[in-house]
Amino acid sequence: MNHPVAPPQVKAVALGTAEQLRERIRQKSKLKGRQADDVSLSEVEALLGKAPTGGHRRDLLIEHLHKLNDAWRGLHERHLVALGKVMNIPMAEVYEVATFYHHFEVLRGDARAPGLTVRVCDGLACELAGAKDLLARLPALLGTQDVRVIAAPCIGRCEQAPAAVVHQCPVPFATSESIVSVVNSAIDHEVRGVSAINFVASDFAEKSIPQEAGGMTPGYTTYAMYRAAGGYRLAAALVNGEESGEQVLEAMENSGLRGLGGAGFPAGRKWRIVRDQPAPRLMAVNIDEGEPGTFKDRTYLERDPHRFLEGLLVAAQVVGTASCYIYLRDEYHGCREVLELELGRLRADPPCPLPLIELRRGGGAYICGEESAMIESIEGKRGEPRMRPPYIAQVGLFGRPTLEHNFETLYWVRDIVEKGPDWFGGFGRQGRKGLRSFSVSGRVRQPGVKLAPAGITLQELIDEYCGGMAEGHELYAYLPGGASGGILPASLNNIPLDFDTLQPYGCFIGSAAVIVLGHRDKASDAARNVMRFFQHESCGQCTPCRVGTAKASALMQAGVWDAELLEDLAEVMGDASICGLGQAAPNPIRSIQKYFSHEVGEPPWKGSLPPPGEPAVTEHSPQEDPL
Repeated sequence: MNHPVAPPQVKAVALGTAEQLRERIRQKSKLKGRQADDVSLSEVEALLGKAPTGGHRRDLLIEHLHKLNDAWRGLHERHLVALGKVMNIPMAEVYEVATFYHHFEVLRGDARAPGLTVRVCDGLACELAGAKDLLARLPALLGTQDVRVIAAPCIGRCEQAPAAVVHQCPVPFATSESIVSVVNSAIDHEVRGVSAINFVASDFAEKSIPQEAGGMTPGYTTYAMYRAAGGYRLAAALVNGEESGEQVLEAMENSGLRGLGGAGFPAGRKWRIVRDQPAPRLMAVNIDEGEPGTFKDRTYLERDPHRFLEGLLVAAQVVGTASCYIYLRDEYHGCREVLELELGRLRADPPCPLPLIELRRGGGAYICGEESAMIESIEGKRGEPRMRPPYIAQVGLFGRPTLEHNFETLYWVRDIVEKGPDWFGGFGRQGRKGLRSFSVSGRVRQPGVKLAPAGITLQELIDEYCGGMAEGHELYAYLPGGASGGILPASLNNIPLDFDTLQPYGCFIGSAAVIVLGHRDKASDAARNVMRFFQHESCGQCTPCRVGTAKASALMQAGVWDAELLEDLAEVMGDASICGLGQAAPNPIRSIQKYFSHEVGEPPWKGSLPPPGEPAVTEHSPQEDPL
């Protein structure tokens, strides 16, 4: 017979006194991580204002970061903690967004922001004009003051090279003396012209857009002046049913207008595609204009913001978009001031019911010129491109079908509808159709925006619009589409400049940013400059672009290039990168190998170039039937 086994004797162990147990519970109940202090919370709340019902909107995170950055000349960690608390966003999320954008300066611990930051553009046009010398000399001249001098990627003032920015005040045709003068004058924001001008872009068809003496910001067409000249009649007629949306759409299609942000998708077809998507539909307008060599959007915007705004209202009515978001690059402080002022006047005395229009401020990230990265940034996130498909015409801003356009595409809408599609389509050379706004910089006598016919050649552009080459320079090479568009030799100066004409040569026109090199310049130096730019501006999301641009930049410093290794890198970047930045980065490498191999000790490239990667600043849409 089995007897039950007695359980083992367990000796009781004291876990602590009652007071110790209570203390452990108190410790565990405390929030983990750094907590917002009362002073920082009050400072953040004073800048943001009272939270609306439901709390602060998540998509306004970047706007709130700008408020902090402007007020404190940097982002103190304690303010980031408080901002996360006020917006109910995890600190990690606030921090990862703040550290993504170049114009946000995160200050750790007790670090203090400099009293003033001077940014000297080191883009290609400015490098040709002596930016390296400026960067070398300024620290010694300003070293006794509380001023930081840093190099900055292209700031969109290539026709005013070399250009610099003192806090938010641009310094065109900068010299060390003019920069020191601005610093000492304590002017840290753009000084705008106060005169009102009736600027009509179409008056300058097949002409140069006039430049102000010394690069000063001109006056602009005000709301009252624009209305007096017939402005907003088209938008009002559409809203009131006096004008047919279908007729406007047909005029857009018949004009041949293509997206002027880089990819060149037919504008009318895009409107029709987005209009057929389920409501609610949204609109996002790209004025980030970060492609080195490009400044056309700024040139038009600072002279007449209303022609663009009317184009936006017309597109919104025809396509049926409920809300419109304008994404403006942070370097354009004067343009932002004008847009804010004139949008206020438009809202105060609207010519017709308006959709919701919000102006958003970029953070100094070139990648946000890519349409899906811009969408992410408008939503208050890191500007990292999305995979396609789906296209943003189907699933875009806040998950809704979105009409995305470049600024200049909308700028021509009123003229096309009022003057008729044949007016716009009637311009052109060598079988091409329409007008193109060429941003021309580099070794030409008269740089600037040239409103020339599509299909014009580089030589014609230089001779007819730029007053010839700059004194002492002979044409050696040119970049037809900014940093992304490749580099061509002077012997190919008679190719029609337009969409689809440059691809056989390994290049593209993109946003029509033409940078001209002289016989004293090296095309390989230009390629090194733009590759450093790509390395700096890669968002880091995909390895082929993040690592490839850095490795390519290092390899390109050699006097004799390793052709095989560079081509391996180019192939991987072009094939495997998520967006146009990595896909277009190989273009300058292959251009040098094909046309300027003598500069880098390589044998000439035999045969045809691979198709060029697409531009990084783009307007895409699915083809006819996206679903």
